[in-house]
Amino acid sequence: MGRLGVTEILVILAIVLLLFGGKKIPELMKGLGSGIKEFKNAAKDDKQPADKKEDETKE
Repeated sequence: MGRLGVTEILVILAIVLLLFGGKKIPELMKGLGSGIKEFKNAAKDDKQPADKKEDETKE
C-alpha cells in the first residue's frame, strides 16, 4: 500500500460528493469534528492520575 496521491484524493472526494450530496457534507463534517473533540476530552481525562480523579468525584 502506497501513499495517497492527488488523483486518489480527488476520486475519493468525488465519490463522497456523489454518495452524500453537497448539502449533507457540512453536517457530516460537523459530526466528525464533535466526535474528535469528545475523543480528545476522554483521552485527556484518562491521563489524569487516579488520585486526582477520586478527588473530583468526591466533590
